[in-house]
Amino acid sequence: MKSLRDLLRGLWIGRGGFAKNLAIIVVSLTIFLVVWEIGSVLLDTTYLPSPLVVWDALVDSFQNPDPASGVDMWQNIGASLRRFVIGFCMALGIAVPLGLIMGFSKWIGALGKPVVEVFRPIPPIAWVPFLFVVMGMVWGPIIAIFIGVFFPVLSNVIFGVKSVDPQLIDAGKTLGASKSDIFAKVVFPYTIPFLMTGIRIGLGIGWMCIVAAEMIGAKGGGVGLYILNQANIGRYEYMFAGMVVIAVLGLVTTEAAFYIENKVSKWMGAR
Repeated sequence: MKSLRDLLRGLWIGRGGFAKNLAIIVVSLTIFLVVWEIGSVLLDTTYLPSPLVVWDALVDSFQNPDPASGVDMWQNIGASLRRFVIGFCMALGIAVPLGLIMGFSKWIGALGKPVVEVFRPIPPIAWVPFLFVVMGMVWGPIIAIFIGVFFPVLSNVIFGVKSVDPQLIDAGKTLGASKSDIFAKVVFPYTIPFLMTGIRIGLGIGWMCIVAAEMIGAKGGGVGLYILNQANIGRYEYMFAGMVVIAVLGLVTTEAAFYIENKVSKWMGAR
């Protein structure tokens, strides 16, 4: 029978050091909360409420509707998630095949690169005023998310295709594989890790875009709109509660992408 010491040692270093990672996260968050609490006491201002006050506001925001908009936090999260999922899926559906084609075909890549390089450095937020005027308050935030996710995914897919080991392609040709076989069985599987990296970057940018876009205007509520409303009426503890919700949603989606990346990579034999 294993001793308690062996059991603790196994949890500490086994399976990726789960206990060790958990301990680091707990210590890191505890230090952050202590610094936050000290900062709120030293500043002694309503603009920076303490963590406990923000926690109470967070709980209340899920139980009672916001007096400014009449909807509770669950409804705001639902509205933001709907926009995020639609914009994200649109970006993924266009950026992945386009990136594969631009990376695989020299001519199409050369033709599309100037256009991509012109639009890629423009921050997605810069498009928001134009999107709201042209597409309104329903599609404006969705297209802002689309732009935020599209370019990181596209760039990573193109880079992934161009990073394929030429020896793998030569080996496929030597074995008689057609161009479509090489694309499907060599290029695309090799690109998966790059695609997942692009997705994780796009998820982070997408959440920033949705908050900024909803602050300008959003029909049907949203967490970004909620944060702005609370700041406008001086309920700063509720404003911070909305920021906590955004942080949690961003963390959950990013970790979900990382989990899927590991599963897909193992399934395809990349790890």
